[in-house]
Amino acid sequence: MRRRTAASGFGEESQPRSRRDDPLRSLWKRPASIFVLCFLAVDLVGAGLLMLPAAHAEGERLTFVDALFTSTTALAVCGLTVIDLGADLSHFGQITVAVLIQIGGIGIMTLASVLGVVVIHRFGLRMQLSVQAETRALQVGDLRGVVGRVVVVSLACEAAVAAVLVPRFWLEHGMEPHSALYRGVFHSVSAFNNAGLSLYTDSLTRFAADPLVVLPAALATILGGLGFPVLLELRRHLARPRRWTLHAKLTVVTTALLFVGGAVAVTALEWNNPATLGQMSWWQRVLDGTFHGIMPRSGGFNVVDVGAMNQSTLMVVMMLMFVGGGSAGTAGGIKVATLAVIFLVVWAEIRGNPSVHVFGRKLSPGVIRQSLSLLFLSMTVVVVSTVALVAATSFDLVPVLFEVISASGVVGLSMGITADLPPGAHILLVVLMVAGRIGPVTFAAALALRERAKRYDLPESRPIIG
Repeated sequence: MRRRTAASGFGEESQPRSRRDDPLRSLWKRPASIFVLCFLAVDLVGAGLLMLPAAHAEGERLTFVDALFTSTTALAVCGLTVIDLGADLSHFGQITVAVLIQIGGIGIMTLASVLGVVVIHRFGLRMQLSVQAETRALQVGDLRGVVGRVVVVSLACEAAVAAVLVPRFWLEHGMEPHSALYRGVFHSVSAFNNAGLSLYTDSLTRFAADPLVVLPAALATILGGLGFPVLLELRRHLARPRRWTLHAKLTVVTTALLFVGGAVAVTALEWNNPATLGQMSWWQRVLDGTFHGIMPRSGGFNVVDVGAMNQSTLMVVMMLMFVGGGSAGTAGGIKVATLAVIFLVVWAEIRGNPSVHVFGRKLSPGVIRQSLSLLFLSMTVVVVSTVALVAATSFDLVPVLFEVISASGVVGLSMGITADLPPGAHILLVVLMVAGRIGPVTFAAALALRERAKRYDLPESRPIIG
């Protein structure tokens, strides 16, 4: 017998309470929460694997904080480290780190979407739209194809870089063939995914001025930092820029300007610094200076001592780290598209234009609000975290600020204070890396109980600005 509802009186069978109130079913309606939970779950699994005796080199042992920090920096493709990966971890531990880097580079949301296909055999509309927000797919229905192309592009780029590094390590730097293969593949994965983690204590310093090591690592960093949607679009329409989407145009143009500006600024400011580029020949200064103009965009490798750079150079590097790379890629930061939107907003305001136009398109108010919100949230996180670390440690402002921006922007460059920070500071850096990888907006959305639709508006008013 059907049960009638009191409100309508129609013969509508009520849903069973267990199905209607199923918390797992409700969770799938909030994909941002799934993103956060998947990230944290993989992070904890990685930390557990790194705590196993098989993951440690002989005579070494990792604490939980060290294992959690290492797992997070690999999964968030950050690059900060409190241990020596080459000396403190066994091959099993190093391979675990490489796998975490690969998972983080491809994207936890992409893996969650694949899991959704396997479990429920289809995407719900909300999940499709959320995955599209992570991958910036051009068509919602094309998500399964996007996942496949992302994996193919990633592996192809990593294989191309490894094809250059492996013979170089073997023939030029005297490594055994198996060692050259192992280290070449590890560093190619780390480079393309913008992780900046190295099996050497001094990162890539021993390969300074070697163009066949420095340039492939830099190129892989650029490709990974552009973002998968831009890479896929460039593959289809490389010779036809007019067919690029607005997102691709903004990302490519802004990235090119920042790369050139960063390389010129770092090279010029460090040209006569004897502790970095000053003792090299002119072409080596140009090569390594350009490399360090690219790495702050979330690469994380270094070929000179970052802590020995001039204060002016460090300021340039911190600004580049804060911006990061392209959306839906392996880079962190507020993203170049966000910077471009904010610049266009300021330029339109200076010119007195009521709307923001670029490349024959008008930017929506929602995009402008998101960009400003992301900028404000990121700046707030950096300021609050810097104040907390300066108050809790004995380090000066500049190295602490550098460390905080590097962690929140998942870059990995450091002035050499990471391992000397107390455990509490390491936990704070872990939180910053997680928030930096997931993104402040997504992170906040995951904590929200529900979206609230506002069905009315208020009278418009205008406070005095400036």
